[in-house]
Amino acid sequence: MTELLSKYLPFKYSRIRNKRKRALIMSSVAVVLLLLLVTSGFFIGTEGLAVNFDAANKAPSLAHPFGTDWLGRDMFVRTVKGLTLSFWVGLLAAFISALIALLLSLLLLISKTLDSLVTGFIDLFLGLPHIVALILISFMLGGGLKGVIIAVALTHWPRLARLLRAEIMQIKSTDYIRVSRNMGKSWIWIARHHILPHLIPQLFIGFLLMFPHAILHEASITFLGFGLSSEQPAIGIILSEAMGYLSSGMWWLAVFPGLMLLLMVAIFDNLGRNLREVFDPFKGQKG
Repeated sequence: MTELLSKYLPFKYSRIRNKRKRALIMSSVAVVLLLLLVTSGFFIGTEGLAVNFDAANKAPSLAHPFGTDWLGRDMFVRTVKGLTLSFWVGLLAAFISALIALLLSLLLLISKTLDSLVTGFIDLFLGLPHIVALILISFMLGGGLKGVIIAVALTHWPRLARLLRAEIMQIKSTDYIRVSRNMGKSWIWIARHHILPHLIPQLFIGFLLMFPHAILHEASITFLGFGLSSEQPAIGIILSEAMGYLSSGMWWLAVFPGLMLLLMVAIFDNLGRNLREVFDPFKGQKG
């Protein structure tokens, strides 16, 4: 039996190390691709956004890789600028949402009454149709950049808050927390020294996995006309405007922006899942 374990365990841990190494490499590749997608928007000029009727309705070519629209604007420039805008909107909204989830989950340490209220809010938000809540909040705030960010931030925290709350409940029942309480340490001290260090990996991974949803929902409500204004080169606006020209054969107006949006979402989703395998010891042992 001992000989079997000695042969099996090194193989098992070697496989875990290889799996985490592969996940780390994939995460590095995803970060490089994201940097290329996002930073390219800062280096590309705005000349392609100018109206040029002489170049209107051009199909994809070497001069215009994504073609041009009915006003002669370069669709490659519009798509890259739209992705950059969507990235920053999603980043800010996901950050605010993750912060809300952390603060509400920490209320478990203060009192059971507050924790019950937070649990009720989580169930309420999870029970609402997501897109309906997004539209209502954005509409009440007047739409625009501020309305979209607040709407996305206020509707994406419940699942992460439930996860963090379960983690806090598990940590709260450990022996070192009881020892700290017996030594007279406050819950603020315990949260800062014992709980937050355990929550940061979960919070970071939750933020990364929340980001793709934030980008897609921003594009969705903008596409429906309840999000960003039409003056801004957002992906949702590009796709919404393209709908009126698809029947005339201008397929490139929707295909390329849609594919680039899906590419960004897929890269972020892949990054979050690979980093979860790197940081989560139990996840790394599966497979």
